[in-house]
Amino acid sequence: MIEIVESNYTADGHEEFITELLDEYATDITGGGAGLSAHVKANVVKELEKSKAIVGYRTEISPEKVGLNFSALVFITIKEGDKVSLSKLEQAVDAIPQITNAQRLFGTPDYLLHVVTKDLAAFQQLYDDKLSALPGVQRLTSTIVMKDIVRARNLHF
Repeated sequence: MIEIVESNYTADGHEEFITELLDEYATDITGGGAGLSAHVKANVVKELEKSKAIVGYRTEISPEKVGLNFSALVFITIKEGDKVSLSKLEQAVDAIPQITNAQRLFGTPDYLLHVVTKDLAAFQQLYDDKLSALPGVQRLTSTIVMKDIVRARNLHF
């Protein structure tokens, strides 16, 4: 299993970093130190990027360490489900940086937003100024996150 808990690689060294991880993974699977061949190492990251198996690189920042100590889930029920209305809502949601994750759901509610702010007062301000002004919204419902159990889990292959 490959799991990157903390990364200290530079943007220039990401290919080497990933091939080292994949080599370690291949060694674990084969059980005999076989690892990846030089040819595979030379091409694996580029091929994974080309095939969109690797869709990007990110750094996970601890919200608490940067003063974002408040987290809430906001549920949206929409008025209209037509393509134009959905597009306007999704563009407006994407433009709010405090929304760290947004998902369209089957059933009711229609959307789930993960929101982080510095505190309750900042969340209330965001809710009053931006969330309540989102286009096409019939109802907003929110709940406060008590504790993160799993945060941005890495995919394992």
